[in-house]
Amino acid sequence: MEAFKVLEVKQSVFAANNQEADALRTELKEKGVFLLNLMSSPGAGKTTLLTRTIEALREELRVGVMEADIDSDVDARTVSKLGAKVIQLHTGGMCHLDAAMTRQGLEGLGMDGVDIAVLENVGNLVCPAEFDTGAVQNVAILSVPEGDDKPLKYPLMFQVCSAVLINKTDVLPYFDFDMEACKRNILARNPKAAIFAVSARTGEGIGAWTGWLRAQYHAWTERKDEDG
Repeated sequence: MEAFKVLEVKQSVFAANNQEADALRTELKEKGVFLLNLMSSPGAGKTTLLTRTIEALREELRVGVMEADIDSDVDARTVSKLGAKVIQLHTGGMCHLDAAMTRQGLEGLGMDGVDIAVLENVGNLVCPAEFDTGAVQNVAILSVPEGDDKPLKYPLMFQVCSAVLINKTDVLPYFDFDMEACKRNILARNPKAAIFAVSARTGEGIGAWTGWLRAQYHAWTERKDEDG
């Protein structure tokens, strides 16, 4: 007989977060707010890609943005120049956001007048993938300079995402990056993932990506109306 109890704290934390995430998804569905969780490593081009996305969608959909960083408000200032509703979230050293923190961000942002709320998660390919934020869809950005083997090294990130954007295609001539190998690596982790080769700098591929996002939003809205 054991003289002490063993408590799996990590499992408990994840279970509690998953319950919170499911509750948040239900509330957002009732309010008609589509939450997108955007993840990548630092420097992959999340903010630049996000500005392109807002520019492509703003005539049709109202996009609100939660910029999550350990510190600074550089990204929020960049997005605010587009006239989008934005809030900066400081994580106090945390390398990810969970469902409770996302809820706080949404309350601070204010959900009135928002069709799609984008959580630009902390730059990290490990921790953000482990925590359900309550998002309808998770999307990862992988940039060409990072290498085509990242899906093999960080499998969970690519397993939990519905779409992967391979960004910075404009610098392909300068890096030893095999696009087809990268796509195979992504699909090996997630056969259902939608993959978009894009350049946030030049605009290449942005139409295909925003078309996918627009379709996801409308499909979700139709399901919401049917369930309601």
